[in-house]
Amino acid sequence: MRWFIRTFFFLLFGGLIVAGAVAYWSYKDLQAPGPSTADTTVIIDYGTSVSGIARQLEEAGVIRDARPFSIRARFLPEGKSLKFGEYKFPAAISAEDAMKMMIDGAVVQYKVTIAEGLTSAQILALIAAAPDLEGAVPTALPAEGSLLPETYLFDRGTTRAEIVARMEQAMDNKIAELWPKRAKDLPFATPQEAIVLASIVEKETGVASERPRVAAVFINRLKQGIPLQSDPTIIYFLAGGKGPLDRALTFADLAKQDPYNTYLNPGLPPGPIANPGRASLEAVLNPPETKELYFVADGTGGHAFAETLAEHNKNVANWRKIQKEKKDEGATESGTGN
Repeated sequence: MRWFIRTFFFLLFGGLIVAGAVAYWSYKDLQAPGPSTADTTVIIDYGTSVSGIARQLEEAGVIRDARPFSIRARFLPEGKSLKFGEYKFPAAISAEDAMKMMIDGAVVQYKVTIAEGLTSAQILALIAAAPDLEGAVPTALPAEGSLLPETYLFDRGTTRAEIVARMEQAMDNKIAELWPKRAKDLPFATPQEAIVLASIVEKETGVASERPRVAAVFINRLKQGIPLQSDPTIIYFLAGGKGPLDRALTFADLAKQDPYNTYLNPGLPPGPIANPGRASLEAVLNPPETKELYFVADGTGGHAFAETLAEHNKNVANWRKIQKEKKDEGATESGTGN
């Protein structure tokens, strides 16, 4: 009996020593720098088991041994939360840190950037050409003004339809956020009308600091019943909403009958002419208080603003002078001038 008890305790303590040694070895292996000498990208497919993940990382050279990685992931609570996706593991990353990346879901992020002021047709073309997205773009063109321009991050496997849906939801969320904070006595009554005006502001200036001032001019004109006289609205219907024209506008263009012709029709056009960004939405919902009713290009990329028609006419004359000088310089450089 004594022999049995001694043998039992010998085996017990021996087993504990062996288990402790194995645990210590596993811990040291998990903490040690990994074997990779360069950043390594690994794609973990949905549904891969913990042991399958460990083997995949070992085969890719990210970790030295799949066994301690697999054991730790199986028996520690946080280790059971490994997330699938595409990972870019830094060179020499330890198995412990590789596991933490997967617990946190630090997958590779791609991005697509949509500039403010593009039409829905132009945005769909950009999304269709984005190389890291999957699937086709929606067959139905999103409503003009329904997509919020900004940079969208996404994981591998994201579809083009999902990005379009995110843009639509982002616009809904943004206008819902900004509309309750709008100024009083604005000359429009609905969020959609705010988007319409914001789209015009977006197309009128590429200078961020000018957006509030341009918005104020249009707000003042709407309040006084003066037509907006916005060239971008003419370009929109002439180009069929697809993008810019390949020529300059003519006086004949300004006289063409169309609901989007803001020279002939007072008030807002029937819909947006582009997809405005947050800054333009904020500008039309909270414009500065000014008396300005006019603006024209000033030759520096910005605009000259005026309160009276007489002052505006002087600004227009100055702009035409600048245009003529540039034309004359171009003719001289090409050898056709006097």
